[in-house]
Amino acid sequence: MAAHDLVKESDTGMLGANLSRQFRIVHGYEVGESEQRSWRHSLPALADALVGAGLGSVEMLIEYQVPLSSYRVDALLCGVHPVTCEPSYVAVELKQWTKVRPVPDAEDLVLVDGMDNVARLHPVAQVRRYCDHIADFTKSLHGHEDRIRGVAYLHNATDDDVDLLFALAPDAYGQLFTGSSKAKFQKYLVERLAPAAGVGAADALRSEQVAPGKKLMDVAAEGIAERSQFNLLDEQRVAYSLVIRAVKKARAADFKEVIVVTGGPGSGKSVIALELLGELYRNGLSALHATGSKAFTTTLQQATAPDDPRIKKLFRYFYEFTRVEKNSFDVLLCDEAHRIRDPYIPQRFRDRQRRQVEELLDAARVPVFLLDEHQVVRPGEMGSVEAIKEAAAAMNLPVRHVRLGGQFRCGGSRAYEEWVLRLLGLLPGGPLPWKGDDRFAVQVADTPQELQAVLRSHHEGGRQARMAAGFCWPWSKPVRRANNVVELVDDVSLSEWDWAHPWNVQSERSIGGYPSKNLWATDPAGFSQVGCIYTAQGFEYDWNGVILGPDLVWRNGAWAANPQENKDTAVARASEEEFTHLIRNTYKVLLTRGMRGTVLFSTDRETREMIRTLVTGY
Repeated sequence: MAAHDLVKESDTGMLGANLSRQFRIVHGYEVGESEQRSWRHSLPALADALVGAGLGSVEMLIEYQVPLSSYRVDALLCGVHPVTCEPSYVAVELKQWTKVRPVPDAEDLVLVDGMDNVARLHPVAQVRRYCDHIADFTKSLHGHEDRIRGVAYLHNATDDDVDLLFALAPDAYGQLFTGSSKAKFQKYLVERLAPAAGVGAADALRSEQVAPGKKLMDVAAEGIAERSQFNLLDEQRVAYSLVIRAVKKARAADFKEVIVVTGGPGSGKSVIALELLGELYRNGLSALHATGSKAFTTTLQQATAPDDPRIKKLFRYFYEFTRVEKNSFDVLLCDEAHRIRDPYIPQRFRDRQRRQVEELLDAARVPVFLLDEHQVVRPGEMGSVEAIKEAAAAMNLPVRHVRLGGQFRCGGSRAYEEWVLRLLGLLPGGPLPWKGDDRFAVQVADTPQELQAVLRSHHEGGRQARMAAGFCWPWSKPVRRANNVVELVDDVSLSEWDWAHPWNVQSERSIGGYPSKNLWATDPAGFSQVGCIYTAQGFEYDWNGVILGPDLVWRNGAWAANPQENKDTAVARASEEEFTHLIRNTYKVLLTRGMRGTVLFSTDRETREMIRTLVTGY
């Protein structure tokens, strides 16, 4: 809406309610009272500044969603540049802060008075990232990145109140203004926006197609190509070549094809995806990598672009393609596609929302799905070959399916992978005795201390070792001791053996020397915590310790699944049949993370003895 219209609506007292209703229509969910309160106080302050500067006709896009992201800009001002007469945009991050305190040794973080003691991102750093992202993925801004600018406006504060925020140097995508510098803010706006109506500029963004810009593609071609130099073998090369072939056909004619690549743990699915990403960008084609796992995506970003935030943007999440235009990209690489969700959609939104698999199929001319059907571990995850083929058939899209036969995890031991599948009943025939394999070691521990001692010997010997467990124990928040030291709680407590250790960190920030949940599998400091399915899935380490909990035990020659013993509420609420399937898949994932060996321990004596008999023969 135009700035002068927002002022009028604010005067009626209906601004919060009306924006809330519109937000629900656009985004499909309700906002809380705190956000409505923020709208009622901050948006009129911004609109008043615009009207006072003679810019009442400038269009305000409220809660503008950043492309390929769940993040939203408080307001995106849309208008015409007073000199060039071209479209002009100003992203505005609004804050009601009045006082801030520094976070030592972190100029882009601050503590805000009255808002607990949690560090928050500097608002200029925040809006700067929004602008950078919008410029990289908005087609009409490609080659015209100077059309968008960014500001943070702290309308309740004075310059003196927040003087430390000015230590962060301003640039085109981020400047700071406060209530006491309102006149400077208005001057800034007048230099970038004309009094003319901004409806045209706003409409251009509403119908905008999303795609990576040329600058981003050039950076990706250099950065990813330097890092992805894997030697693809056999079926891996077949999958790679089929994607390249499909892209060439799609570029030459009106053609679209779906590629599905399936394989077990360590079969090279992610290697194929990274090789394709580098090759596509070297040839000037647009592609994105997407997963449903925060930990997995973060690790890929660290591995391919530790110091280049622009390349990190190429690694996205499945849920970010809800509003992407059809065929926005040449290729969308959906890695870990078994984690595609098929959530329940309320009746009132079914006329405009699609299943996630349909959104991913629509997003690119060549959608590629890489998955392991035995890694579906949560209710609502529906990534399977059959489900993808059914969705593609409904859209009249041809599908090519490549089965990877290689094995690079578990020491390349096919025997161990089959042993795990047979052990858990994921392949017919029942458990098999472990006959040994020179490439992979299997041990059964009688106590958790023994399991940890074996892992520690490898860890101290320079090997990467981790222990993970079924989700059978509570997961507490960290506690702050009297000396202000933050500690994790020893939730994984096996009292029978007088052994207890904490789960890995729940948050995306490191705590007390422990790595964030996204880096538990790769940071050496992760050794002392117990990982769960969500931090282990998608990763590998040399030596793998697995604690089988009481949610899956061996009774009377068969597995018995006990949802009452599982603390993952979403999984425990599943039907009996679904829970049994999910929990077996969970332990299958945990048991196949090792590259050199696995050490097993079950908290249940009968289960432990059955596994020991399989492994040792007695």
